[in-house]
Amino acid sequence: MSSRAMLIFAALSGFFYVMFGAFGAHVLSQSLGATEMAWIKTGLDYQATHTLAIVGLAAVMLRRANIWFYWSSALMALGTVLFSGSLYCLALSHLKMWVFVTPVGGTCFLIGWLLMLIGALRLKKRGDRHE
Repeated sequence: MSSRAMLIFAALSGFFYVMFGAFGAHVLSQSLGATEMAWIKTGLDYQATHTLAIVGLAAVMLRRANIWFYWSSALMALGTVLFSGSLYCLALSHLKMWVFVTPVGGTCFLIGWLLMLIGALRLKKRGDRHE
């Protein structure tokens, strides 16, 4: 993802995070049980964390393009949609098929963090003339 795409995704994700969090707290908490609300809270927690990580990656990418950060942000965005989205869908629909999507999203998160690590390790140190 380009820095622009990363920031657009982060803005949309942040907006949805606040909107769905408020909707959950004020509306869904009246009709859903504790288990469903816990699934929604877990989805929101992971969405917030990875949205902020994508913003950080976008900021770094504005200064210097990095293929590792590009793929890291793409996998974190995909992980957000799959992991958090599947928890929201599970809470709202009770369709058990969503439990198979959640770990795929979690795996995307893990790969995204590993790619960020590789990208960070490959960054040149200040003053280095070679990689």
